[in-house]
Amino acid sequence: MKEIWITKIRPATKTMIKNNRYIVIVGCGRLGSYLANRLSREGNSVVVIDTDENTFNNLSPDFSGFRVGGDATQIAVLKEAKLRNADIFIATTHEDNINLMVAQVALKIFDVPHVLARVFDPKREEFYAELGINTICPTSVAADMFLRAVADSVVKHGETRP
Repeated sequence: MKEIWITKIRPATKTMIKNNRYIVIVGCGRLGSYLANRLSREGNSVVVIDTDENTFNNLSPDFSGFRVGGDATQIAVLKEAKLRNADIFIATTHEDNINLMVAQVALKIFDVPHVLARVFDPKREEFYAELGINTICPTSVAADMFLRAVADSVVKHGETRP
């Protein structure tokens, strides 16, 4: 079994508590750390799980949550993060299959009421939805924004050159 470690960054103060939801985030890269920092700053109790201890350097100095080092595909790591107590679970790794697997475990085994997963492949969004997992697909979001910008440009500037 791989090593698991958990570290408390800084105790939260009572003045910080606004929302007080218990949120577990898997992946502490750019997206995971951004979400963890924002959600912590808003007063939520946040736990971040990652296999690479160096990614925890992405957390801001005012992050008041916990860091759990370990593989989120291992039940022991999810138990260490107290996933059963979570109000929200967010999977933000760079791997669709890992995000799907840990999201299913959060939903089906730990009964987390609100589960979200990042999925890069737009073809997988419908499959995740059938499993009861809410997704955000950066590929679809960016494509929609580009298509809207192209349509707005045509409306604003007229048709393209002949």
